Amino acid sequence: MVNFYEKVLQQPDYYRQFVCNSSLITAFNCPMEAKLTKARYADLWTQYNYLFYVIGGRKIWHTCKGTYDIQKDSCVFVRKGAFILEQLLDQGFCVVLFFIPDEFIRNTLQAKTKKLHSFDKHYEPLMVLNTSDTLVGFFLSMSAYFAEVKEPDSALLELKFKELVLTLADDNSNTELLSYFSSLMHEPQSVSLQRIMDDNYCFNLRLEEYASLSNRSLSTFKRDFGKIYNTTPGKWLTERRLEHAKRLLSNMHKTVSEAAFESGFENTSHFSRAFKEKFGVSPAAVK
Repeated sequence: MVNFYEKVLQQPDYYRQFVCNSSLITAFNCPMEAKLTKARYADLWTQYNYLFYVIGGRKIWHTCKGTYDIQKDSCVFVRKGAFILEQLLDQGFCVVLFFIPDEFIRNTLQAKTKKLHSFDKHYEPLMVLNTSDTLVGFFLSMSAYFAEVKEPDSALLELKFKELVLTLADDNSNTELLSYFSSLMHEPQSVSLQRIMDDNYCFNLRLEEYASLSNRSLSTFKRDFGKIYNTTPGKWLTERRLEHAKRLLSNMHKTVSEAAFESGFENTSHFSRAFKEKFGVSPAAVK
């Protein structure tokens, strides 16, 4: 899978971008003439959360939890992880984009005068936000910086990122997002790792990338994973992916190749062998 964050960094000619503190990136593109790939579907992941405001155009995000059709005037927060981006190749996509690490959100909220209330509402990998007048005003203020030739000072950029996080945290209508913010402040690391795995098991990520998503080294990830699941990541991923593929074949009427792709298997032949070994029948027989 392609790292979305790194892909944006590698395309400064197509994304006007400002960088501060190595991980805080804001970018502007209109229209998006530089396709992440020439194919209609792009397999992407990022170790950082990102938020974007759509000035124009349309794209579709596919996640383990569902599909989201994102269009003009949408403000969207996407949690770190993997997704499949469906690109409508006949349309441009105008967007203001912010990559925001968990740690930056946590540190900003800890400095908040009015502490964030505890929320326990369920939240999805992708959250469409309330586009309040205050939030729209923030994006308008950012457009002025992108219009200038000179790049703003990094200290000013960091303040703008803090302003964005605090603006979001002050809007009580964004209950899903506030629940996620609350989890960053209070959730045990073991629960966080389980959430990362449950949200991303059906994507073909490497173990190093799962470790990065959970803010761990590879060795620490493997050790913590074993304590939680009492098995290895490789075995657990294969089991979850095969169970998911079986559901897709029997309940969603997917083809064998579609089930393999949507369950994180690199090729259909490997998927078919693993499926028959586990269930005793071929994928085609289940379908």
